[in-house]
Amino acid sequence: MVDVICDTSFLIHLATRKIINLDSINTEIGQIQLVVPTVVLNELKRLANVKNKKQDAMTTLEFAHNMKNILISGEFADKEITEYVKKHGGMVATMDKELKSNIKNLGGSILSFSNNKIVLES
Repeated sequence: MVDVICDTSFLIHLATRKIINLDSINTEIGQIQLVVPTVVLNELKRLANVKNKKQDAMTTLEFAHNMKNILISGEFADKEITEYVKKHGGMVATMDKELKSNIKNLGGSILSFSNNKIVLES
């Protein structure tokens, strides 16, 4: 089973949209487990205090409640996730172009969305 580190935008999208292939993702990509870094949970808690982001942030925090957490802490999720992959390698779930580029340059893999499906980018 491969842990896939979710960034904030991916997690919000996952929690607030209907994802077509969510139930069949392990068949399509392999045995994965989506994990939530503590830095992402902290970012979501901050977003829950922003008027126009509150609902999505609260929905996402509830969604992430039963997911495995991993200790990646710091101020900025993208920076901390990049540093983690630099040290440990890994797979990251994100929609952020800059983060995708950084992770790919470090030899990591990317999960993202395309047409409301989770896809593995090469």
